Amino acid sequence: MRDISMSELRELVRDDRVHRRVFLDADLFELEMHRIFARNWIFVGHESQVAKPGDFFSTRIGRQPVVMARHTDGKVRVLYNRCGHRGAKVVNEEAGNAKRFRCLYHGWMYHTDGRLAAVPLPDDYPAGCDLKDPKLGMIEVARVASYRGFVFASLSAKVPDLVDWLGEAKQGLDDVADGSPEGEVEFAGGCHRYEYAGNWKHQYENLTDCYHTLSTHASTVADDGQQFHRRPGETGGQAEFTDKAGAPVILDIGVYTYPNGHSATDTIIKEPAAGGVMEKYRKQLIKKHGKERAEEVLRQPYHNMTIFPTLDILFVQNVIRVIMPIAVDRTEVRIFPMRFKGAPREIFENHIKYVNLTHSASSFVQSDDLEAFRRVQQGLEAQGTEWNLLARGIGQERVNNKGVGYGTRSSELGQRHQHHAWLEAMVRD
Repeated sequence: MRDISMSELRELVRDDRVHRRVFLDADLFELEMHRIFARNWIFVGHESQVAKPGDFFSTRIGRQPVVMARHTDGKVRVLYNRCGHRGAKVVNEEAGNAKRFRCLYHGWMYHTDGRLAAVPLPDDYPAGCDLKDPKLGMIEVARVASYRGFVFASLSAKVPDLVDWLGEAKQGLDDVADGSPEGEVEFAGGCHRYEYAGNWKHQYENLTDCYHTLSTHASTVADDGQQFHRRPGETGGQAEFTDKAGAPVILDIGVYTYPNGHSATDTIIKEPAAGGVMEKYRKQLIKKHGKERAEEVLRQPYHNMTIFPTLDILFVQNVIRVIMPIAVDRTEVRIFPMRFKGAPREIFENHIKYVNLTHSASSFVQSDDLEAFRRVQQGLEAQGTEWNLLARGIGQERVNNKGVGYGTRSSELGQRHQHHAWLEAMVRD
């Protein structure tokens, strides 16, 4: 990897545009792994995925393989998935339950807190080789913290407290958890997983991009392809992208930005669903949270909330999306449905059906986006302008005293904010 100077990095992001190298340069991608994915809080998983002692879930932080596991003391650990002997990946399964982790290569065994548990034929090691050295274990990452059951980890100890880093954006996690009559969600619907041939930031930019909807998703929102009209359920919840006169109301959607690169978009649901099972659910929420808070949760003020750099909460489908970079031009995306603990089963089933329609690999909506990402990656290779323009809505945004910004009418404020957060992380000492 060649050296990239601070001044060179600062030239890549301007107030109203970003250089195409940000998506194409393999050396920049390598630097991202060190400056962004190794130095920030990164979403790892949910406590419900490791509900019992011995439960584990394998994932990555950037390209670092890690295991989230609940030890016998009830504490959730995040461990580097690497044997302390010869470096093999220890846990190959995505999820399960184990009393010990055993390395396939030479049989070294580890406790679920990462400590070395057993070494085959230990007497053949010389007296000076300390098999109790903690460095021979599956090492814990530097920081692990949880908020409302959502587990984040950092490979660096030099990160602020998780709650401070989330800031005002923690409201998104509160809204999800408070959607449960028990105040907790569970990751209970499996996982949609797909890859696309493009940079990870294409998906990240897209999370605050309402401007693309009428074009990219024309087959979905046009009169002859109203996918959202087929949402399960008889009442409520229709995504109204145009009004009765055919005007594109989706363009009126606003974008929020928060310190540390987080962002959100306004809801596209004007009124919460009502009638039937929803009345039972509403009464449950009022009993748990009180009427005012219950109505706030039911109104769903956001369409989605994005936690920099990899986590996105989709409120209408009640799922989270995790962006996992593979290479400068290859990205994996995972989508996990969530269940409101204590809520009627029918609500969870409807969420599963809805996410299958909208954000599975072969869905109406997500497949459109993936094709767009592929074309962007290919198009950026072409000669022409060196810059991507992100000027929509510039100068019209407002920022409150908590550092929360807001841009109206499908502003590109979200993308500008994301790239400035990217730059800040890339030049940080």
